[in-house]
Amino acid sequence: MNAPTRNSNGNSVTLTLPIEGMTCASCVGRVERALKEVPGVSDAVVNLATERAAITGKAALDRPRLVAAIENAGYGVPAPSGAVELSVRGMTCASCVGRVERALRAVPGVSDAAVNLATERATVQGSADTASLIAAIADAGYEAAPVGQGQAERQSTDQRKDAEERALRRDFILALVLTLPVFLLEMGTHLIPGMHALIDRSIGMQNSWYLQFALTTLVLFVPGIRFYEKGLPALWRRAPDMNSLVAVGSLAAYGYSLVATFAPALLPPGTINVYYEAAAVIVTLILLGRLLEARAKGRTSEAIRRLVRLQAKTARVRRDGGSVDVPVETVTTGDIVEVRPGERIPVDGQLTEGESYVDEAMITGEPVPVAKTPGSPVTGGTVNQKGAFAFRATAVGGDTVLSQIIRMVEEAQGSKLPIQALVDRVTMWFVPAVMVVAALTFLVWLVLGPSPALSFALVNAVAVLIIACPCAMGLATPTSIMVGTGRGAELGVLFRKGEALQLLKDARVVALDKTGTLTEGRPALTDLELAPGFERGAVLARVAAVEDKSEHPIARAIVDAAAAEQLTLPAISEFTSVTGFGVRAMVVGQRVEIGADRYMSQLGLDVAPFAATAERLAAEGKSPLYAAIDGRLAAIIAVADPIKPATPAAIRALHDLGLKVVMITGDNVRTAGAIATRLGIDDVVAEVLPDGKVEAIRRLRSEYGKLAFVGDGINDAPALAEADVGLAIGTGTDIAIETADVVLMSGSLQGVPNAIALSKATIGNIRQNLFWAFAYNVALIPVAAGVLYPAFGILLSPVFAAGAMALSSVFVLGNALRLRRFQPAT
Repeated sequence: MNAPTRNSNGNSVTLTLPIEGMTCASCVGRVERALKEVPGVSDAVVNLATERAAITGKAALDRPRLVAAIENAGYGVPAPSGAVELSVRGMTCASCVGRVERALRAVPGVSDAAVNLATERATVQGSADTASLIAAIADAGYEAAPVGQGQAERQSTDQRKDAEERALRRDFILALVLTLPVFLLEMGTHLIPGMHALIDRSIGMQNSWYLQFALTTLVLFVPGIRFYEKGLPALWRRAPDMNSLVAVGSLAAYGYSLVATFAPALLPPGTINVYYEAAAVIVTLILLGRLLEARAKGRTSEAIRRLVRLQAKTARVRRDGGSVDVPVETVTTGDIVEVRPGERIPVDGQLTEGESYVDEAMITGEPVPVAKTPGSPVTGGTVNQKGAFAFRATAVGGDTVLSQIIRMVEEAQGSKLPIQALVDRVTMWFVPAVMVVAALTFLVWLVLGPSPALSFALVNAVAVLIIACPCAMGLATPTSIMVGTGRGAELGVLFRKGEALQLLKDARVVALDKTGTLTEGRPALTDLELAPGFERGAVLARVAAVEDKSEHPIARAIVDAAAAEQLTLPAISEFTSVTGFGVRAMVVGQRVEIGADRYMSQLGLDVAPFAATAERLAAEGKSPLYAAIDGRLAAIIAVADPIKPATPAAIRALHDLGLKVVMITGDNVRTAGAIATRLGIDDVVAEVLPDGKVEAIRRLRSEYGKLAFVGDGINDAPALAEADVGLAIGTGTDIAIETADVVLMSGSLQGVPNAIALSKATIGNIRQNLFWAFAYNVALIPVAAGVLYPAFGILLSPVFAAGAMALSSVFVLGNALRLRRFQPAT
């Protein structure tokens, strides 16, 4: 995921880098600014939820410089998956890192090598083979082993996040155990009658302060050290973040308490008091918030984890005359793979032997198993039902449909929506502004506050620092995107670009291509009505036998219909094509003639008995054919591109969402109008050439407003690109899918209203999160500063401020997770 990719315009390159250490929205802004200052970078988008940065440049990007910029900003970059990765054991210090790097760079074919002491990983660029790299590291005195890519990278990331969660849980429990006595010793004297006297008689108040000092020191500098290790350096770089607020706030309370405990003479009379419990509880509650946040963030990417778990670990492959179970990574294109009942298909391929039904719900969102016969495509990750079969592998590794889906979902989850721009502008200045507000709060209370003014000033300034929460603002958008796009993938709706989530909800009109979108995309026999005295099977077999000599799509549809009914085609002779009229031949001694009504008239046959049927077919936009056997009118036949079963319900669902529905087609006006009337489509643009679709979209947009276009063919690619949001039918061409913003994997039009409904739900969720995050800060920072004290005598304790701050991030994440339960309307 961090290899450079050239964008579709061919003029820019995008590099994706994972980032460690970000905790709030101000971190995001800081990393983006650091990256944009690197020469050659035209844009940088950082996502707090996915912990990734997408960097765009006009030429080749200098990865080491980008990594250095991120590290100089106070954050880390784990080893990328786009290069050879090695796990290196035995390194203990920076000199070890330099030694390993020099050894690797000396290997022929290595263009660059970077070693990370913290992750114990070496990332090597170039053409050298892994064995040579491992040998070079061994010669330098260390041990090395290869690290996998793709799924292994995701597993490594998951393991890192799990380890981070375990560390947070451990630190929180330790902080809680140490904080409880401090809280009881200090707050108990205010809350429990007689507690103050009991402490004074037993250990004495001064000894109580000494004990609180010892316990609080352990809380701050053991489990709480993370805040100071990151927050203070950020403050020194004049780039404060959330950790800086916690560090300054807790250290202020702790430092004041130290003076009150060990040098009380330095404080004005009446101000001698300790706030150890505030410092300890602040750290403990924020650790709790971080723990809950880590758990919730883990659940936001659950959809990706479920997709990854769908990938089979082994495959049964025919080799050397037998069948062997091998790791799925070793399967190559062309291998014959065997699948038994109930097994998961390991890679993509084409059936060569056997028959079965395959559950493809994980790809398409459709619950009904799909019949598979020789020649049918099968998709890795789907589940075989009862039958056994063999297939030839056509796509393996990162080329499989499942791998592409995972990649598309990850890319969409890492994107930044236009709505995020406001958040970025606010959070860029948020933390510095909060520190200014805290300083002003301190000065105002010190100068104008009641006695003891210094104590009031300290408590309220600390409360301001702690109550502020840029984390909630930073998480509001990306977490909803992660959950929304993940839920879409489960429903067979893939958002290739995160922006489509925001744009799709604003669509006022949905324009639909007809062939392959509204319809099946291939002609089929839809009507066969017989004259008295004729039997269906006999007539269809004779007509199909004659049409079998033609390659016309209508002829093929009739032949396919006979095959579907398992009819045996009789032999024919004397086949003749009558130009402009039809065809004729001798079939088992009978003369069979097939053509339009004018051909029947030329033969002297009256088609009046089928007048009502012909009128109905015309109203449906179908052109009837007639068949005559031995000089008698035998049947009227219609071949058309049938409407997909889900299309009528999808059109109704779009209308229920308040959208106009327009059909764009190259068909003649009469046929297009008949289909539109049948489906209840609002407007029709007919007889349009491929380049005319773009102009039609521009006209419809000017008439109705924001437009979404749905198509599946190569000729739909320009229209998909022109539309505000392009939705490609997943069963269509690769070009259409690559051009689209959204891919409907099931091939069903029902995915369109599902995608629009999910877009509305996701953006609504984001707005709820942003309202909470902004309203929380707007409302509570003034309360923490003490604006309610003159009128109501209300002050906000730093302890409650810490609890509220932790709650705000958890609330935003919990609200985003509600999208996991999104269900499309039926």
